[in-house]
Amino acid sequence: MSPLEAFAAHFLDVCIHISLAILTISFILIVIRIVKGPTLPDRVVALDMLVAVGIGFLATFGILTSYYLYVDVAITLGLVGFLATVAFARFINNRGAVGDETICKEVEESIARRKAGQ
Repeated sequence: MSPLEAFAAHFLDVCIHISLAILTISFILIVIRIVKGPTLPDRVVALDMLVAVGIGFLATFGILTSYYLYVDVAITLGLVGFLATVAFARFINNRGAVGDETICKEVEESIARRKAGQ
């Protein structure tokens, strides 16, 4: 192995580990956004981002292990994630607009029930 090939292999290894670290940090931040909300559309966007980070994990892990079937799984996850986002958007649309009074009443009633139970 020439010195240039050794450098390229080492550089790829370092880049993969850096990308895994960045993906892990983004995964943690996205999970926090899913838990905190505050609204349903925020959670839907966070779930869509979670799918994107999952695709990144799969692709990076596929390159790390040289088992490129993970890339095919990542493409499939992208398609399923897109369909899930469309389904969630349709659910929100059928339920009412974000500022709709029906949803606001439901949220206020839910908060009142939680306070009454505590």
